[in-house]
Formats: sequence, structure tokens, C-alpha cells
Amino acid sequence: MESNRKIRVRFAPSPTGHLHIGGARTALFNYLFAKKYGGTFILRIEDTDELRSTKESMHSIFESMKWLGLTWDEGALDEEKEIGNYGPYIQSKREALGIYKKYADILIKNGYAYYCYCTPEELEEMRKKAQLEKRPPKYDGRCRNLTEDQRKEYERQGRKPVIRFRMPDEGITLWNDLIHGELKFENSLLYDFIMIKASGYPTYNFACVIDDHLMEISHVIRGDDHISNTPLQINLYKALGWEIPQFAHLSMILGPDGSRLSKRHGATSISEYKRLGYLPETMKNYLALLGWSTKDSQQIFEKGELEEKFSLEGCQKNPAIFDTVKLTWMNGEYIRKMTKEELYNAALPFVKEAGIDIETRKDLNVVEIVAIEQEKYKLLSDVPKLIDFFFKEDFEYDEASVEKVLKKDNVLNILNGIKDVYLKIDDFKEKIIEEKTREFAKNNGYKTSDVFHPVRVAISGRSAGPTLFKMIELLGKQRVINRIERTLSFLGARK
Repeated sequence: MESNRKIRVRFAPSPTGHLHIGGARTALFNYLFAKKYGGTFILRIEDTDELRSTKESMHSIFESMKWLGLTWDEGALDEEKEIGNYGPYIQSKREALGIYKKYADILIKNGYAYYCYCTPEELEEMRKKAQLEKRPPKYDGRCRNLTEDQRKEYERQGRKPVIRFRMPDEGITLWNDLIHGELKFENSLLYDFIMIKASGYPTYNFACVIDDHLMEISHVIRGDDHISNTPLQINLYKALGWEIPQFAHLSMILGPDGSRLSKRHGATSISEYKRLGYLPETMKNYLALLGWSTKDSQQIFEKGELEEKFSLEGCQKNPAIFDTVKLTWMNGEYIRKMTKEELYNAALPFVKEAGIDIETRKDLNVVEIVAIEQEKYKLLSDVPKLIDFFFKEDFEYDEASVEKVLKKDNVLNILNGIKDVYLKIDDFKEKIIEEKTREFAKNNGYKTSDVFHPVRVAISGRSAGPTLFKMIELLGKQRVINRIERTLSFLGARK
């Protein structure tokens, strides 16, 4: 750590949609950095995009961060509530207090900013001219030195000005990025960016500098798509005479095909992954591995380990690949680590959404039933389809199982015989059921598979499923007998 400043970091999303993978990774790395060094993690809402920002998006971001366990020490809690002494933590509220105008006025007074009256048509003309001349589109500075009379004439015409920052014409802006090393930009290639829009609202580059300074942010950790914004912001810090925070730009996240992660690669928002049945622990673990690793390339982290082991030194410059296959594998690993009660509670919303009345079934050991296929689950959304037959007496028989299993010779005799065996078992437990079933097969000259397969299909409707005798025990003696009789009737009706 190069700075002696108290560690204060922030995640500052724009509430124009749900919390996406890239934003969640940025939030996580800021959170982990703060936890590692005993710092403060701040959530600031940057709603300066007046047209696209919504309260619904803000609440969605809050909920996704809470789900991931990224608790913030300071920041907005909702539109009205917040925690911390550096607020407001919502930029529109800060704008209403005149915070940004105050510093814009100071910059104008000191010659670092100016009013620009150019129309959208004039700006478009500049852009087209730059294209024709094969140079980067850049504001040509025509309003830099307007006289008072020129300003008044523009205002008489009804033109509403923006306020632009006056970028130095010469020299180099450089900084030591904590991930990328030394980065530098020629000032002559930078542009006079807009600080205050005609609406009076600040732009991102202006507002975030003002807020980061006033909130005493020590480290700005964000995606490397912001690298081009950094020289603009550094020049703004210099113009205001403020200490510049340290910057760390995280690598881009790409899809498996090497293109930027987008909807065509599948789900992109945290709320979608929650709905699909991923665990928050999995998402947190997997997001941490997008552009960061330990020296020994550890993959699965126990609770609290990420907070202990994270460092910016472990962050890579190269793009990270978002691999859904690996994410799903990891989710299965986390599911297998859960206790039966934890799995039941996590799976309950998915089971209920599938229309299975599980909570009121006092006649069944629902915790054990949910856990019976724990080794097979990859997603919580897998649970309902693998256990639904426990709760439905009118299940349909898998047609392939009927053809391959129930239509075999001797199946009627086997099912009638095994029904009589099960009726005589008093202690209807897995071990005894297996013992008696094997004994029945041996005494009647059947292979065990000749007996096991028809019994499985008869009581579940399918040829694959959980361990047979545990399944029989969990269904209970009377229910198993009833299902065998139902299957005998079904086969009789088909003859």
C-alpha cells in the first residue's frame, strides 16, 4: 500500500438497470479491499442520467448487493435513508444542494472552466469534419474565449450553455495504476469535457471527482473502461488543488467467445442468476476469480477467506473470461457443502414456485427428501424436478420406462410379489427394505435389476432417480403399496 490515507473506497452504480456482472465484480473488489485493510466501503448512487435513472433500478441494485452479502458501511439505504456522515449519497440530492455548481463556479472564476453555447448541430458538424480529416472527434474550443457581448448574444438567441473544463493544451497526464502500472496521455489529445449539462446536472466525470474528494475516497477501483476518463479527472483534481486518489482499473470481462460479455452469452444481471438457482456464495466466489487469483490459484473459498486473501497485487491486466460451465460446476460444489437444513431453506422458494406444496406435508420428511439428490443438484432450480414425484400421487409414467421396464415379462408377478413382501415389513427402513427386496429376487430366481427397475418406475414413474431404498423409506410403506397397486392397475388397463 503506497498511501498513508485511511482506506475509503466506493461503489458508485448508475441506477439505469439491474446490477450486472461487471458492476457486481467492481462492488465485490471494493468491498474485499476495504475488508482486507480495515477500511470503509461506501455505496453512492450516481443518478446524473436523469432520463434513464429509476428508483426501481436503485432498489434492484440494493437487493442484489444484499443478496451477495456486500454490506456497505456508508451510503444510501433507500431514497430517504442513509448511513454515514458524508451524505447525501445520491447525486441528484447533492445536485439539489448546489454542491456541484459551487465547484463549477470556482473553476470558472479561476479560468479552468467556461460556458459553451454550441448547439447539437454545431457539435455534429465538428464531429463530421474531424472524421473527414481522419482525426479523433474533439471539441474545437470555439467557446473558450468568448467576450461578455458574445455570451449575451448567444443567451439572447435562447441558447442554454453547458460548462466545459479547460484541458491543458500541452504536457502529459500520467499516473501509476495499481494494476496496469504507469499510464500516460498526451494532454493535446484530451478534450474539454462537459462538467455541467444544460439541464444543470453534472456529468459523470465532474460529479465523481467532486464526490470522491468530499467523501475522502483514497482508492478508486473500477473497470478498465474508465481508463480514458482518468486523465480528465486527474486534471480536474489538479485544477482544484486536491489530493489525487490512487487508481486501480480492473480487467474487462469477456464472454467465452472472446467478445465483451453481453446478453447473447446468457444471463447478465445478478438478479437473473439468483432466479436461475445460483447461490450467493457461489456468485461471490466466482466473481472474485474474474481477473484476480491467489498465488496457488485457489478456486473454492471458505467463509471469510476472500476477505483475508484478496489483494490488488493478485489482479490481472488481461481480460477475464466469464464461463457459465465453471460457474455451474462451482454452484454444485457449494450445494454439496450445505447442511440438509440449509439446502432445504435455500431450495424452498424454487420448490414452492414449481407448485409443490411442501411446507404443509407433515406426513413426509421434507428435509430428507430435498437432500436425497444433493449430490446431483447443480442449481437450486434443479430441486423441484428431481423430487416432485414424492408429492404427487397422480404422476405420469415416463413412456420410455413403460416400454423398456414395465412391459417386460414377469413384471406383474414381480410387482405383486414385492407388494406382499413390503406389506410384511414392520420396521420400514432402508436397510431392511433392501435386504428383503434382494431376498425376494434370489428366492424367485430373478436378477436384482429385474426387480429393482420395475419397483422404481412403479413408485416414481421414472427409471432414474435417487437411491432406491432410501426413496422407498422416505415415501413410506402405505404410499409405496398404493403406488405399486396403481401401477398394477395401469398395466392391467393397458393389456
